[in-house]
This record gives sequence, structure tokens and C-alpha cells, in this order.
Amino acid sequence: KVDYDVCSNYGNWLYSAGIGNDPRDNRKFNMIKQGLDYDGNGDYVRLWVLELQGIKGADIHSPWALSSAALSQAGVTLGETYPEPVVMAPEWSRHINQRPGGSPHPRSRRGPARTPAQHKDRGIDFYFSRKKDV
Repeated sequence: KVDYDVCSNYGNWLYSAGIGNDPRDNRKFNMIKQGLDYDGNGDYVRLWVLELQGIKGADIHSPWALSSAALSQAGVTLGETYPEPVVMAPEWSRHINQRPGGSPHPRSRRGPARTPAQHKDRGIDFYFSRKKDV
């Protein structure tokens, strides 16, 4: 069954794009948190993103944060079989190293996820702010 509620779907897409109506200041959609909240084991992502089927559990929501050994074991090569992230939102980091239910992921001692070199100084705010001289 396909869920199709025109008003709700359009409103959610606008909100996700950061142009919806929200009275709270500086509100952003956090796709990592949403993935962990609603697809904690990654089954939905694994169903539709065949390139990531070898990644187990919640790690599927942030494959760029995995070690090269874990990626190799899953058959994923960032930049070849699966794209590098375009942006790294600073607010993602607090969710990347967590498993569903709030328990820290064993990798959490490793530090923050690797940021692509060409975007290392640009958080998602850069792309959604009016000022581009940042």
C-alpha cells in the first residue's frame, strides 16, 4: 500500500527541505536521527539501497563513518559503489555514534565521522543560509 496524503506529504517534503513553516528558529530535519528512530535496524534502507545491503544494523544510516575494514567487508567503496556525503551537518554527529535506544555505539571512542575534504569547513548551515561569504 502506498501512503498518499497530498497535504501531509507536500508539507513534510517542504519541511524536510528547510523551507516549510515552523515557528521554531533554526529548525532542521535530521535524517540520521529519523533513520535511527523509525528504521533502527536499517531494514527499510537495506530494501531500497541495494549498494548498502552488506552493512549490518544501524550503521547503514551513516556508512561514511565506518572504518575502511568494515566498508570492505560489506562490499562498499565510498566514492565508487556508494557516494561520499555531500554535506556533513554538525548536528548529525551526536546521532551517528548511537544505536537505537540511546546506547553508545562501540565506535564512539573513535571520534567524529570523517568529513569530505572539499566540504570540511562547511556544515549544512552554509548551504541553507542566505550569506555565502562564510
